[in-house]
Amino acid sequence: MANRPIVHDIFEPRTSTWQYIVADPVTKAAIIIDSVLDYDSATNTVFTENAEVLLSLVQENDYKVEKLLETHMHADHLTASRYLQVQLQKSQASPPQICIGKRVSQVQEQFAMRYGISKQEYVNAFDHTFDDDDAFQIGQLEAKAIHLPGHTPDHLGYMIGSNVFCGDSLFNVDVGSARCDFPGGNASDLFNSVRRLLSLPDHYRIWTGHDYPPGGDVRKDPLPYYTVADQRKANKHLKDGVQEQEFVQWRRDRDVTLAEPRLMHQALQVNVRAGRLPQLSPSGDRLLHIPLKVRGEMW
Repeated sequence: MANRPIVHDIFEPRTSTWQYIVADPVTKAAIIIDSVLDYDSATNTVFTENAEVLLSLVQENDYKVEKLLETHMHADHLTASRYLQVQLQKSQASPPQICIGKRVSQVQEQFAMRYGISKQEYVNAFDHTFDDDDAFQIGQLEAKAIHLPGHTPDHLGYMIGSNVFCGDSLFNVDVGSARCDFPGGNASDLFNSVRRLLSLPDHYRIWTGHDYPPGGDVRKDPLPYYTVADQRKANKHLKDGVQEQEFVQWRRDRDVTLAEPRLMHQALQVNVRAGRLPQLSPSGDRLLHIPLKVRGEMW
């Protein structure tokens, strides 16, 4: 009988993000999925309180982290992957690889151009990019990277045993689905990605990237997963019986009403660099470019 992975679900409440440490119980090999680097908008300060929680869990369980996985280029939180890599290489024989899907290059190029990021800061920033359906090992556990486009074109899910860590491909049943209006996003692609997920056996667990409860509040007891059967029966946007055209139209109508994510500009500029911060300026500062919006005619 195949080993069952140990799954630690760690909720980061500032950005309502689920992070996961998945480990092989036999070898103690582990991966970390979608880690969060803390950011204080009021002071423009990054800090590592959340990342230290992840590192403590790794240390307490004597895990060896082999990979730091990103499901996609996040626009709602900064990744802690680079910080974790630097810290973990102090206690491991080799540092973990920072990994993402192969289509990340088109996302990097687009946002690097928008924010004036030089190629040397983002080309080869990731240690490994997965092809579609690439298989890999976590100790004795078998895992696979599956392409789930729609929210973003580079989006991956990670299948480990009877678990899929789907990022923003599918949310909890009372939340439904993610927006598709980012560059390269596509509601038809998302519909088909979700149909792929919901064709899995009923008992498979789909672990999501966020828990955004209706109404915008932080849920008292956030939920990290639902089964395939749960999602097929009750997902408010994509349960059984919903047709593609119906979903696409609803998603388009909904997306035009949404504000941009609160940390979008900060997140994208760090995440295209795989978690590295901008290089120091001649004055010794690390600078981010924030677009200025002008209302009306100023001059």
